[in-house]
Amino acid sequence: MTPPPAEEEETGIHCRLDELLADRGMTLTELSARVGVSIVNLSVLKNDRARAIRYSTLRAVCDALECEVGELLVLTPGGNGP
Repeated sequence: MTPPPAEEEETGIHCRLDELLADRGMTLTELSARVGVSIVNLSVLKNDRARAIRYSTLRAVCDALECEVGELLVLTPGGNGP
């Protein structure tokens, strides 16, 4: 028997990576090269599927995008995800 699919955990935190990249005219590929994080891992973050993020990665992304952590990660109204 296969186990039932795990429910998506909604954290109430939204990653604005797509918006910040668009505002800066930068691609995910370019960000990946600048911060040394794979495109796949950045895509997981961008699509709100990340379960954790290292402080060093968070710092590198914010440095590359010239933003604050609070501009990248925001709480969603009601705390139930986007």
